[in-house]
Parts: sequence; structure tokens; C-alpha cells
Amino acid sequence: MKTIAQNKKAFHDYEILDKFEAGMALVGSEVKSIRAGRVSLKDAFVEILDGEAFLLRCHISPYLEASIFNHEPERKRKLLLNRREIHRLDQKVKARGFSIVPLQVYMTDKGLFKIEIALVRGKREYEKKQKLKERDIQREMDRDVQRFKSKK
Repeated sequence: MKTIAQNKKAFHDYEILDKFEAGMALVGSEVKSIRAGRVSLKDAFVEILDGEAFLLRCHISPYLEASIFNHEPERKRKLLLNRREIHRLDQKVKARGFSIVPLQVYMTDKGLFKIEIALVRGKREYEKKQKLKERDIQREMDRDVQRFKSKK
């Protein structure tokens, strides 16, 4: 498994409740552009329309060598999920106000591109600040332990 792009902002802004792996329906120039690492998940999200999951606002840069047969950079891309998974995600998003965001795009051993999506709930501002404080405290403790070990 080779990670091509990650959505680091999602880990900061959302509480991740459940993860899913999905395939993507891509055109040829998109495949070559993703292989070159020219994909951004920064503002992307997943929406379920008519029983199908779609990835929206995911920017895949045009492939320069594709000339006139290039793709639209932010087009709506169909995600390949099991019908039961789509139904389950749809029910949770409608009932409880959760969102679905992509976490990472990666290539499998067989050369297929997969996207990891997650059912998330937005964090409050104070939760984000608390998490940053905890991380800083943990870093300081780790530094102190390293200093103590190096003195021995």
C-alpha cells in the first residue's frame, strides 16, 4: 500500500467515528495524474445522491500530456461502495448530522487506487484547543524523559 495523498486537516477538524475503503471511478488522465501525486483532498467531501456515493471537490490536476482528452479537475467522481455500506452511511448522515470526508488516497499492491473515507462529527473549537494542549504536554514529557536518559 502506497499513500498518495492525505487529508491531515480532517484529523484536526473532525472526530473520526468509522472508516470505509472505497474504489473510485476514474478516467485515464486522472489515473496518470494521481500516480504522479497531483491530488488534493483538502476541501473534499462525500455526498450520497440517489443511492450512490460521490466524491466532491477533490482536486486532481490535469495531466499535461493528455492534451484535449483531459479531465475536469474538480468533477464529481463516483465511489464504488457496497450497497449496504452506502445505505448505512446515508442513514447516519441524515439522522444524526454526521459528515463523510476522505482521509487518504492510496494505491494497492495490484495497482488499484482506493480512497479511505470516514464518517465524522465536527469538533468544537475548545475540543481542538484541548487536543493541542495535550499534544504539547506529551511532547514536553517525552523531551524530559530523553534528557533524563541521556544524563545517565
